[in-house]
Amino acid sequence: MTILRTLAAAAALAAAPVTMAWAQSGPPPGCTEAQHDDFDFWLGTWNVYAPDDGPYQGRNTIVKSQGGCLITERWEGAGGSTGESLNAYDPLAGAWRQVWVSPGNFIDYTGGLDAAGAMVLEGEIFYPGNGTRAAFRGSWTLRDDGTVRQHFQQQGADGEWTDWFTGIYVRVEEDPRADEAEAARRG
Repeated sequence: MTILRTLAAAAALAAAPVTMAWAQSGPPPGCTEAQHDDFDFWLGTWNVYAPDDGPYQGRNTIVKSQGGCLITERWEGAGGSTGESLNAYDPLAGAWRQVWVSPGNFIDYTGGLDAAGAMVLEGEIFYPGNGTRAAFRGSWTLRDDGTVRQHFQQQGADGEWTDWFTGIYVRVEEDPRADEAEAARRG
């Protein structure tokens, strides 16, 4: 027993300088490769509207953290819905991945930039209330005016794709309809 304790103590002492050196050298450099910036066009605080100057749908705040490795989303819908997502470039899969969680559904999908520069993800949506699953896809497209078009579709049992949500993202600080959005947020 004494030999085991001595070996364990020696191993702990040998590892201590490595652990202490890493802790003293500061955090790792983070995610600095170009693909980690693919989704940066979506960062910011946005008022979201239905297409064609439609009504206010909600506010979405998207921030980057963890040394540029993680993008988090926090949605507050005009009707009281909420949801959050975690987004990251997955180096093991060589693709972007988003996991969305809300009280009404769970979405897990992967993908990347298409030839036009839109982020396109495909995967599955799950509705915990009734146990239903369906193929799901989403796209985020930066438009010439600086807004972002978000478009989601769900595949039905018949194999047909139908629109699930389309929103036009306008940066809060640039939103000409900001008063309308704020009034809707206050109820």
